[in-house]
Amino acid sequence: MSDDTRSTGSGPRHARPVRIAFFDVDETLIDTKSMFSFLEFHLADPDRYRAAAGELTRAARAGVPREVTNRAYYRNYAGMEQAAVAESGRRWFARERQRDGFLHEEAVRELRRLRAEGCEVALVSGSFRACLDPIAEHLGADHILCGEPEVAAGRYTGEVRGAMIGEAKATAARALMNRSGARPEDCVAYGDHASDLPLLTCVGGAGVVGDDPVLAEHADRFGWIRLPGTGGSAAVAQGSAAADPSRHPSSSSPAASPTPPAPSAPAASSTEELNYATR
Repeated sequence: MSDDTRSTGSGPRHARPVRIAFFDVDETLIDTKSMFSFLEFHLADPDRYRAAAGELTRAARAGVPREVTNRAYYRNYAGMEQAAVAESGRRWFARERQRDGFLHEEAVRELRRLRAEGCEVALVSGSFRACLDPIAEHLGADHILCGEPEVAAGRYTGEVRGAMIGEAKATAARALMNRSGARPEDCVAYGDHASDLPLLTCVGGAGVVGDDPVLAEHADRFGWIRLPGTGGSAAVAQGSAAADPSRHPSSSSPAASPTPPAPSAPAASSTEELNYATR
């Protein structure tokens, strides 16, 4: 896992206590599962993408722990150049941000409100820098807490140093608060899924995006902020090309070429399994 601290040009904040707003990313700030949307985009090969998604679906059905399936996801990048994957991530974000609804308006508005009030912003995600760096830059986030795929000689090995899932998100948030001198009671966190609960309960205030029943129960009990869900479909969750291939042709396809048939996204039931397996 990593903490990438960014300079945003806002200057030091010595006049007031450090406050940090932690935001989950997938289906909180954006309407898709970035790991799968990006993998489909980067591979630009429907058969390879279906094989990768199918392997993770089968593992989830077999009850393989989320930390294990999250690690399995990163094996898809073994041998690839880190710089090339990062550049692909920038192209992926440039494409996706043109799509209506990609950025979740209500959650982004909340993030910007908190920044205006002097909060630092930390993105906390099981995804990785290829997806998260351009999102963080666009939103002006100060920190990224995420899984960190191993790199050797400029190439991904296929292994990852820690999965940023569940309790790991809270552990990383506590470490950042400790380093920054922020008091947990002064900080807030936002998420959309029950797996975000450790993160939401390690700070003084929280916000829930969508209707996850576990988070909704806690929101009602503790008076947490409630925001509407992203409204992303199962197809969007597995890659925007599957959701609307006519609007999102592969970046590797010539502009004049006809749009190829969309790859078959996993069925709705396996979509939930993939979400569970990797977040």
